[in-house]
Amino acid sequence: MNRGNYIIVTNNPLVLKKHGDTHNVIYKEVSYEDVLREVRDRIHEGHSMLTHPLSGSVKPNETPYKSIMISEERRGIDERSVVLIENAIHACGKFEFKSDRYRPEVYEDFQLIDCTLIESGMASADALR
Repeated sequence: MNRGNYIIVTNNPLVLKKHGDTHNVIYKEVSYEDVLREVRDRIHEGHSMLTHPLSGSVKPNETPYKSIMISEERRGIDERSVVLIENAIHACGKFEFKSDRYRPEVYEDFQLIDCTLIESGMASADALR
């Protein structure tokens, strides 16, 4: 098992399917914005954000899926993480995802894009261990 020193918070079922058995994945069936709020709550518990909440060039209104890496260890409030996540939540509030504009099979593409982005972060974190 490759638990690493991080936690992945996600609403993407593909991330859970591919990495749930080998990594510390917190999966919730919630909105993109609710993933951000979950990460914010964990930052206030002392975790630090390891991947940017608006990574990639995929806007919150363009995909329903989001995965974010946070530190497994709690070290106190990381002010940089607080500012980043609060700004991301604020930015997300400006957008609304329109689920009715996509065919069902497009959601698999959204899952793959998000999974690829988080796997890039995982590879970087694993290389530093």
